[in-house]
Amino acid sequence: MDTFGERWIGRGEALSRLGVKAQTLYAYVSRGRIAARPDPADPRRSLYAVRDIARLTGAPIPGDEAARPIERGPAARGEADLESSVSVIASGRLFYRGMDAVQLSNAATLEDVARHLWSARAANPFAQVKPRVGVTPGGSARARLFTALSRRADEDAEAKVRDPEALRIECARVLDEAVDAVAGPGPRLFLHQRLARFWKAPERDAQLIRRALVLSADAGMDAAVIATRAVAGGGASLAAAALAGLTVAAASPLVAGAVRASAWVNAARRHPAETLRDLDLAGFGDPDWSGGDPRAEALLAAADLPIDLQRVLRDGEAAAGRPPAFALALATATRRMELPRDAAQDILLTGRLAGLLAHALDQCLDGSPIRARLRYVGPEPGAH
Repeated sequence: MDTFGERWIGRGEALSRLGVKAQTLYAYVSRGRIAARPDPADPRRSLYAVRDIARLTGAPIPGDEAARPIERGPAARGEADLESSVSVIASGRLFYRGMDAVQLSNAATLEDVARHLWSARAANPFAQVKPRVGVTPGGSARARLFTALSRRADEDAEAKVRDPEALRIECARVLDEAVDAVAGPGPRLFLHQRLARFWKAPERDAQLIRRALVLSADAGMDAAVIATRAVAGGGASLAAAALAGLTVAAASPLVAGAVRASAWVNAARRHPAETLRDLDLAGFGDPDWSGGDPRAEALLAAADLPIDLQRVLRDGEAAAGRPPAFALALATATRRMELPRDAAQDILLTGRLAGLLAHALDQCLDGSPIRARLRYVGPEPGAH
């Protein structure tokens, strides 16, 4: 008897239920219509969401409403109405083009996730990338990141007619040059390995940096996505669109929270009793994740925290009555790895760049016009 009690099924059964070829199934996943995740028994294979398949085939699903993404009505004052197939939060999980972000973080590199977010199925855009010869800009890692993006935005300013494959290669070049700007020139390692080499982190910590980058790549709809898509929709280059979005992301509560959380963790390790009274800096709880952010849980589970950091988080969660948010989890992980003070925000911004490039690319290739309305509420014309 066929039931929907088992949420995830293999490719063969998914194809049978849908009555389509494998290419169509993959298209459903890339467009976010069917969620997918790696098979725990064999990470080379994927499992597919039964509820999504049933929804496409019209089969009834008891309790289906709980699994739907958050849907909003028409754009209200101050809102823009956008369509995206890059990421979505559904059932308390974050999905990158239909695939569970936490599951991907178990083994995927930032390059793997970028290719998935950019819908680069067969070709590898990073294979076309060569190291850029030039002087690495000075300043902080964050300043170097923005300098690299600004340089690319200036170089790519001339409008060109380019095919999707060329645009994906451009995304890869932008991301590669940005990481080189942060980490400095060196061997052509994976992106997370270049950052680990820059920070002199051992291989164990390089894997934690990899996981953090993957989990930072995107987070559904926010102001950074709107900025990126608005600039891309206006005809700017991918680098210029990503620069606009990253500028907004750098001022976001998440990045600001990571900076404050890093300071809070340091203080809490030294003076736990005093610091627990200052819970506004602790980073416990997130209004966007009422049931707890799965990214934070996954990152902390992989961090192998020492006893003192475990105690800080345990006592803080007990006092706040809320679990750690992602910013605090990332700040705690960077403290455990003894990375520089600003490493948490640097990881957030570098990982997020891959996702913002995906939004810029998505807007260029498949994005519908952004519907926004400016309502004038100033003085009556000619009144003064």
